[in-house]
Amino acid sequence: MTTSTPKPAAPDELHKFLFEGLPVRGVLVRLDRGWKDLVGRRKEPLAPAVRDLLGQMTAAGVLMQANIKFNGALIFQVMGDGPLKLAVAEVQPDMSFRATAKTRGEVAEGTSLQQMLNVHGQGRCAITLDPKDRLPGQQPYQGIVPLNGPDGQPLEKLSEVLQHYMRQSEQLDSTLVLAANGEVAAGLLIQRLPIEGEGNLEAGAVSGIAREEMEDAYNRISMLAATLTSDELLTLDTDTILRRLFWEETMRRFEPQSPRFACTCSRERVGRMLLGLGRQEVDEILTELGGVEIGCEFCGNHYVFDPVDVGELFTDPRDQAPGSAQVQ
Repeated sequence: MTTSTPKPAAPDELHKFLFEGLPVRGVLVRLDRGWKDLVGRRKEPLAPAVRDLLGQMTAAGVLMQANIKFNGALIFQVMGDGPLKLAVAEVQPDMSFRATAKTRGEVAEGTSLQQMLNVHGQGRCAITLDPKDRLPGQQPYQGIVPLNGPDGQPLEKLSEVLQHYMRQSEQLDSTLVLAANGEVAAGLLIQRLPIEGEGNLEAGAVSGIAREEMEDAYNRISMLAATLTSDELLTLDTDTILRRLFWEETMRRFEPQSPRFACTCSRERVGRMLLGLGRQEVDEILTELGGVEIGCEFCGNHYVFDPVDVGELFTDPRDQAPGSAQVQ
């Protein structure tokens, strides 16, 4: 009897491209290795419907982070009044990502976005931009939209919610195709750029092209992008997708980037959190449990603090013995 060797996960890829001389740009992302790593670290597997939505969120977060020039974290959240309490995807400027979700009950396979989050109309989507070089008193920027369209009708796809968000926040038309399963999370973003200003196009002068023709260009390319199916997005490689969709267009592709799964948690961060709780509360946990154990919901790492660790944590660094662990 022979057994097949599992196929190794492919590297994660992000490709940015422009349509020469047209006010249209695009980004295509495929998360393979990093997405498998993220899903595999969970102690309790997510329901397939929640997992797939979280994968779409992660791919969308990477697409949006790649599309802005911002030195900080992009945090994408959906929250609501259904069985999915909260889902979060966070993407750093270096394209490292992490994501997690919390449920408040069973989520059946095939449960829709509205059934998961918007049972009584309380579902929300929030995008937060948290700068690394935030000034004292400066608050992160946050935009929030409901899970309904401008006409109040429920939006059934995460891509539709984000298109609505980008139209409101950036005043730019966007077309998104998102898909995810237990193996891959992927997405395609096509976005209209402002016509005014040659620099906005990054593709040379466009004075010889009529404004109406340029307006039509986005509509044409958007319609082509919308024909991409979830199965194609999850199974085809980047070159094949772009060739099938845009074989008649003149494209300029940029050097690929490599997103990756990475968590920003650390023992030092957990120590600072315990300091924030205060000695009395931490001592109460020690008395009850004999130690403090904190698990990261993003990556599954566990940090254990025994009574000696806690004693050192709450001791002034100047009074600690040489070689003692300190929280910076």
